[in-house]
Amino acid sequence: MKDGFRAMANKRLIKAETIIEAVKKMCIEANCIVPDDMLNAFKSYLKTEESPLGKETLEQLIENARIAKEEMLPSCQDTGLAIFFVDIGSDVEIEGGFHKLNEYINEGTRKGYKDGYLRKSVVEHPYKRVNTKDNTPAIIHYKLVPGDKLTIRFAAKGGGSENMSKVNMMKPSDGREGIKKWIVEAVKIAGANPCPPIILGIGIGGNFEKAALMAKEALFREIGERHPDPDIASLEKEILEAVNKTGIGPQGTGGTTTAIDVFINYAPCHIASMPVALNINCHAQRHREVVL
Repeated sequence: MKDGFRAMANKRLIKAETIIEAVKKMCIEANCIVPDDMLNAFKSYLKTEESPLGKETLEQLIENARIAKEEMLPSCQDTGLAIFFVDIGSDVEIEGGFHKLNEYINEGTRKGYKDGYLRKSVVEHPYKRVNTKDNTPAIIHYKLVPGDKLTIRFAAKGGGSENMSKVNMMKPSDGREGIKKWIVEAVKIAGANPCPPIILGIGIGGNFEKAALMAKEALFREIGERHPDPDIASLEKEILEAVNKTGIGPQGTGGTTTAIDVFINYAPCHIASMPVALNINCHAQRHREVVL
């Protein structure tokens, strides 16, 4: 029992207000400041885009990002669902207890969307459609990790790109080429709806919900960051090349820049299954990370 008290005494306390203010800031900044890696990608693809209209569209996206950052205004009117991936260190103590963490994150979301004058896009029931008026509740995923830090990753996920996302319970015999073919076809069907140039998060393996979660989390990677597994890394590049041959182009205007990047996560799965999930993100790529 004494050892248990000693362990608690050594834990690092993180106060409620620290979490609330960090989340508030993340919500505002993610919606108003296009990440540097995405902005650099726009400029890089601008040099290779073959369509004059595609080039003009990329130039407009770059200008839009500049204005949004300077004026601290949303880069897109759809400021999205608030999605959080939270890594909780084993040596962390949350003020009021871990059960209060949901409350603190939702309060930070509430303040961020209110004080940042961001659009509130959450309805309290899927088909009764009454707005909650503060963009809560947030969708929060937790993971326990070693250490004394609380890492919070936030994404503002818009409806246009989310609605084009899919899960396919594929046959193991479909294999690597089958996965690539299905992803490219899904992007063709999506067309201009997810506001390209897009980012593709792909989850392969696990089961129905695991694949979707891996696809969502993959979207937090930096542009150009390849998977450490060489075969998965090559599949990412092959899918990117194939998607950019579809001709959809920036904002669906035609061209060679349909996707900016492709990120894949994978996990072991049942011998009879090969789940594949595609989570599409729009060109705004709104995300932030804070370590407390």
